[in-house]
Amino acid sequence: MILLASANEELILRWQHGLFGISSWYVVHSYASLAGKINKVNPQIVFLDYELAGLRNQQSILDLLTLRKDTKVVIFAPELSDEIEWKLFKLGIKGCCLNNIQSGQIKRVVNAILHDELWIRRTLTNKILNELVKVTSEKNQMERTINNLLDNLTRREYEIAMLVGRGESNKRIAQQLTITERTVKAHLTEIFRKLHISDRIKLALIMKDASKSV
Repeated sequence: MILLASANEELILRWQHGLFGISSWYVVHSYASLAGKINKVNPQIVFLDYELAGLRNQQSILDLLTLRKDTKVVIFAPELSDEIEWKLFKLGIKGCCLNNIQSGQIKRVVNAILHDELWIRRTLTNKILNELVKVTSEKNQMERTINNLLDNLTRREYEIAMLVGRGESNKRIAQQLTITERTVKAHLTEIFRKLHISDRIKLALIMKDASKSV
């Protein structure tokens, strides 16, 4: 099932011609109708007219994406800037097409989306690659920083930090290491100082990240 959301009759007809023989569809003419219908019909894909009545801004699209996370949204618009289109993909849409897309292309769009691919302009693929490089670089830098800080811990401090990362309480840590809770607290104070953090929640997050990178 594909949910078609538009009040533009010409666009709806183009969609229907493209979907003929490959999928059933349901049509809504406003954002309010779309939001109300999406949970009822459980569509695999939503074809969303970017000029749909009631679609206020990108927040509306984000709200739509959170209604059913397994439903894939494809935006159709007259023309969007690279910046806006890229923001829409970062929100979680799976495709972006021009309104004047040929009916014959609709089947290709649907097949790509159903195979977990993105329908995206080639000019935007460089943005994706640059974003991946940036994220990877930042992640690697963060891991190096965490590892450098952890290297400052003594063996006992590292043991306690790892147990905190596993969700153990001070009492359980004391029992496992055969030390007093008071000693555990003293070690934690020193660990917080060395890692420049203020509480065990941050320590637990750090240790979970550290364990993933090992």
